[in-house]
Amino acid sequence: MAICLNTKSTYNLFQMLVNDTFFVDKSAIIEKLSARINTPNRYICITKPRRFGKTSVLNMLGAYYCKAYDSKVLFDGLKIAKTAAYAAHLNQYNVVHLSMNSIPDDGNAYEDYMKLFKNAIRRDILEAYPQLKEQEFNSLSEMLVATDKQFIFIIDEWDYIFSHELYPEHYGDFLEFLRELLKDKPYVALVYMTGVLPIKKYSTGSALNMFKEYTMLKDPSFEEYFGFTEDETEMLCKKQTALTMEEIRDWYNGYQTKDGSRLYNPRSVVCALEDSACQSYWTRTGKMDEVLFFLKYNIAQVRDDVVKMVNGNSIGIDIEEEYSAGQENPASRKDIYAAMITYGLLSYSDGELRIPNKELMIEFQNALEDDDFGCVAELVRNSGEILDATLNKRGDTVASYLHNIH
Repeated sequence: MAICLNTKSTYNLFQMLVNDTFFVDKSAIIEKLSARINTPNRYICITKPRRFGKTSVLNMLGAYYCKAYDSKVLFDGLKIAKTAAYAAHLNQYNVVHLSMNSIPDDGNAYEDYMKLFKNAIRRDILEAYPQLKEQEFNSLSEMLVATDKQFIFIIDEWDYIFSHELYPEHYGDFLEFLRELLKDKPYVALVYMTGVLPIKKYSTGSALNMFKEYTMLKDPSFEEYFGFTEDETEMLCKKQTALTMEEIRDWYNGYQTKDGSRLYNPRSVVCALEDSACQSYWTRTGKMDEVLFFLKYNIAQVRDDVVKMVNGNSIGIDIEEEYSAGQENPASRKDIYAAMITYGLLSYSDGELRIPNKELMIEFQNALEDDDFGCVAELVRNSGEILDATLNKRGDTVASYLHNIH
């Protein structure tokens, strides 16, 4: 059974998504991606925060392009079916699907990790093209060239070893693996690669410079497909009666496209509508997702900014550089904020930095309660008592709290 070549896993997963009550049709992105097939712009890396729909789009692409099965029924009712090139690309390609978050059961070395993918590709190619079994190849790329076929590569969580700080001494080797497999190869029709961390800072020289990157900070082409738009969110709200659009907007809005259109956190919106309750669905998947993890790198520089943002204000700051894979832990004020933008913890538009919504506000308020924030932490912990004393005109109590935190 195939592991990564022309498998039906992406089809099955996308079918489940389409069957969901709160499904949102993002298939229009296929037209844009198909236009890049077999062009110099066929290398695409889209990096967004977790829970923003990257893997859902990847599964959709696998289901649409893969030639191993017929997915016409699945796509005929979607937006892509109304485009001129719909039939020309539907189920026409060999698709190689790699999820880089797989870890070997046996062996914890970098070599064991890479064997998972190399062996899977090699086995699947030889199974699909048995005439190659009699030949010897020095590399996967040689074997793929020998098929005399073209492939679409869809690669999920490309940055897994970077975001999880695995095998740091082999980061360069990993990039070299991707370069050797993909760059300037005649068998590559298209590469769609996703993750959280951009690649450009770590990738030196010509290693992965064939990719065009689309990030939280800079994405003029695909931003509307990652996150729910205002119209999409309103459409979903009409499918239930427990929550209003105003409640959803307050909790999960806060990101913007280049033209100023609103974007909502998709997973949180769906969870809230399914549960009939607005609450924080922010999923912490490790230290790199936690507000406090970043703020602790330089609390002295960011403390005042955070207090302002928690009180609903924005911070004016010019941020041009991405926080990227392999970059050292952020130290400066700008680096900290660049990292938090990359992870979706802060939104950035027109030179203004802000906490996106109520869901993230809760995360920042929790962070402020940490002892490393000193007097701010004490103030936050006692804020309820201070407010109660103020409303009841107990001036001596208020004065006592304020004296203690100074």
